[in-house]
Amino acid sequence: MHQRLTFSTALLLTVPPLLWAANAVIGRAVAPLVPPLALNFLRWALAFVILLPFAWQLLRADSPLWGRFGRFAVLGFLGVGSYNALQYLAVKTSTPVNVTLVASSIPVFMLALGALFFGQKITARQLLGAALSIAGVVVVLAHGDFEHLAQVRFVRGDLYMLVATAAWALYSWLLTRPGDPAEIRSDWARFLMAQLVPGLLWSGLFAAVEAGVTTQSIQWGWPLAAALAFIATGPAIMAYRAWGLGVQRVGPNIAGFFSNLTPLFAALFSAAFLGEPPQPYHGVAFALIVGGIVVSSRR
Repeated sequence: MHQRLTFSTALLLTVPPLLWAANAVIGRAVAPLVPPLALNFLRWALAFVILLPFAWQLLRADSPLWGRFGRFAVLGFLGVGSYNALQYLAVKTSTPVNVTLVASSIPVFMLALGALFFGQKITARQLLGAALSIAGVVVVLAHGDFEHLAQVRFVRGDLYMLVATAAWALYSWLLTRPGDPAEIRSDWARFLMAQLVPGLLWSGLFAAVEAGVTTQSIQWGWPLAAALAFIATGPAIMAYRAWGLGVQRVGPNIAGFFSNLTPLFAALFSAAFLGEPPQPYHGVAFALIVGGIVVSSRR
């Protein structure tokens, strides 16, 4: 049974969109330094090293991971191998704000997949919450002036992000499935490591294919090293930990609405890098998005 949304859980679920927005901005910034699929592999390879002291037991021959490897291979493919790889591909041709705006369709995917495959009923409150939340995203997209909507252009990267969003919605629903060994499920580091082991294989395979078809090489240096250190610890380990725990508490449908905070945070981060202060429409958008979360979470 999922719990009611509490203030502490709301704070917990605010952490991932904050870090994911920063991830999109940084991914765009380092795009000239590293191919996108290589960036995803390096990020998770570093995360693996960080997690190893806390979850090395999963690599033993008698680990319960191997008996459930098929399930974790699917989770690793969707969450580790695909989602961020597609996001880094997306920001090669799109902007951080556009990428996170496309990702704002997550609540719609959550509701649809839940109804189609996981026996969840869509309530009127959830539909109203989705409408309010998406309206907040549109306010960000329009910069408070709806004439701006006519100037928005979507590119190939936005399609990549749409596929990534569908993968993330499915990943989130699969997180709630029972049957994982208690030794893995009860420890957050081991649960993430169980996904990371096959996920690293997937991301390594994708990076190897990329290396065979691209002429871009990795430009090693302190800017790339600093970016990797951040995205491996923040958007990878911390965000995945917070998202997994939040989804287990309140379910994918409610958790999905928090993803709509990502484009708002991305707009603020992008504005900060350009030296522009937040605008009144950011406050309006925040109120609409939070209103959607509150409405959808009430019972």
